[in-house]
Amino acid sequence: MVVAPKGSFIMGPPDSELNRARYEGPQHRVTFARPFAVGRFAVTFEEWDACVSDGGCRGYSPNEESWGRDRRPAINVSWNDANAYVAWLSVKTGKSYRLLSEAEREYAARAGTRTAFRWGRAISPRQANYNGAYIYGDPPIGEYRQRAVAVDSFRSNRWGFFQVHGNVWEWTQDCWHANYVGAPADGSAWESGRRDYRIVRGGSWATYPGDLRSAVRGRFAADFRSDSLGFRVARTLAP
Repeated sequence: MVVAPKGSFIMGPPDSELNRARYEGPQHRVTFARPFAVGRFAVTFEEWDACVSDGGCRGYSPNEESWGRDRRPAINVSWNDANAYVAWLSVKTGKSYRLLSEAEREYAARAGTRTAFRWGRAISPRQANYNGAYIYGDPPIGEYRQRAVAVDSFRSNRWGFFQVHGNVWEWTQDCWHANYVGAPADGSAWESGRRDYRIVRGGSWATYPGDLRSAVRGRFAADFRSDSLGFRVARTLAP
């Protein structure tokens, strides 16, 4: 776990950002009154399998698509599955774990930056895992790995979080809303909308590079599983 500092940021992309979608706005300020802890990596198969071995996670063993387990992110897990894991982890450790809110996920991904990606306005397959047959910004076409890779395969951002762009989409706690009108300004999860659809963040190994932007948001049904879907955990810290 890494502590994300208290502070504020502008959530959502500016109108000028390439590939900006209507449901990524309007931009609004979000303020975190307290720091919070976030997983340095997405939850791995190694960690998920420990849950199953201990009698947790409803005994569900996700398919790794013959890519390997260990330090690769746990894939083929739904939002419901992810919540089963954090419930087990909370009991096992005696500490209260949860999924990140959508605002927390963008705040942690940006780590104080304002550009489309944490390193700037363009992206290369040397920096993240995505469909490198397509470009965003200036870099040439690059490698398309066609699978998830180990969670520590690329450098972390300035706050110490790995693969905030690409590899696997990550579930958040929030329900789907078509825009940010009425969104919480304190960084908490927005759970008053479509509870059967939940927000994912970060893009994946299978997506176009524009889908890896810090502000990109997607949605899937809470019971949906995919080889491009994973999650990471968070923990609220005592005052």
